[in-house]
Amino acid sequence: MADVAIVGGGPAGLSAGLFAGKNGLDAVLFDTDKTWMHKAHLFNYPGIGSVGGSEFLATLRQQADDFGVDRKQGEEVTDVAESGDGFAVTTGEGEYEADYLVLATGASRDLAESLGCAFDGDLVDVGVSMETSVDDAYATGAMVRAEEWQAVISAGDGAAAALNVLSKEKGEHYHDFDVPDTATSVFGDLIDDE
Repeated sequence: MADVAIVGGGPAGLSAGLFAGKNGLDAVLFDTDKTWMHKAHLFNYPGIGSVGGSEFLATLRQQADDFGVDRKQGEEVTDVAESGDGFAVTTGEGEYEADYLVLATGASRDLAESLGCAFDGDLVDVGVSMETSVDDAYATGAMVRAEEWQAVISAGDGAAAALNVLSKEKGEHYHDFDVPDTATSVFGDLIDDE
């Protein structure tokens, strides 16, 4: 059983996977490679001058892989359901179980609907934590936003979902903030990288 199952391999899903895996959660990610990013070219992503969407995805996938995410490339999720204390994720290859679920399926809201998530009009209803009305199930990106379909926003949604899962797991607010070993605070003390 995984800690978190992530459905979707665009910026939101890969960001959620990266943050979860980097911070010690056992994450399984289902990526059908049908993201809109293959049609994009990023000139407006912070820290990136210019990169094609497919190249950007290759970098994100490598980062997720490097942090131990079990990425199921090409394995399509056909159903998600609550199961015991977590979730069952069904694909053509079998069934997977996880404690938490992150839906990152772009504008496709079918899985959120079948799970029983509340909607606000056509959008999956979430708060700032990205958690849906179904406890421990998160929705990200275009499925929760009417017009803000943008890679950096989606990546932020995925990161927010993963950090909120980590906060629940640790029982306190969790922050993923990396600093170099030589970093000092404004007071000259070495920063503790707890």
